Amino acid sequence: MRHSVPLFLFRLNNGQSIGPTALRRLWSDACGTSDVVVSRETRDSALGAPIHTYTLSGPANVNVLNIEGRLRRLFAEAALTPTITPMHRA
Repeated sequence: MRHSVPLFLFRLNNGQSIGPTALRRLWSDACGTSDVVVSRETRDSALGAPIHTYTLSGPANVNVLNIEGRLRRLFAEAALTPTITPMHRA
């Protein structure tokens, strides 16, 4: 794998979840390359329930504005409602 950079962070809403294989496939489809990395960080919320924050990383030379639209569409098609935070500057 070439050097990857974090491009997006997201959290799923309403107790939704996605496994690492499905997430990597979705992210790869959005980027148009298999040269991607996904990761998850878990912490406890104030109410004790775990909060999962996912990081989507990919090649630094991709067009993130095009990817963001595809990413949102693919999440919608998977019936997932994430809160997405771009890590790039438009």
